[in-house]
Amino acid sequence: MRSIEQLTEEVLSLPSASRALLAEKLVESLEFNTDPAIQAVWTTEAKRRRDEVRSGSVQPIPGEEALAQVRQLLEQ
Repeated sequence: MRSIEQLTEEVLSLPSASRALLAEKLVESLEFNTDPAIQAVWTTEAKRRRDEVRSGSVQPIPGEEALAQVRQLLEQ
């Protein structure tokens, strides 16, 4: 059996579309004790946001920049 490190190295060498599909399947495989209706709404929202980024209609910003903006808003 391969170690997590070996699997990680192998997975990171895949094309980005394959990594995205794998990530989606891994997240789906996790067990959540969430109301199925709520989970369905969040899944729909996540896919909508993903599609906006993929289409280029929305430009993502780095997490650090987003946190800095939130901190600035909280200080006002």
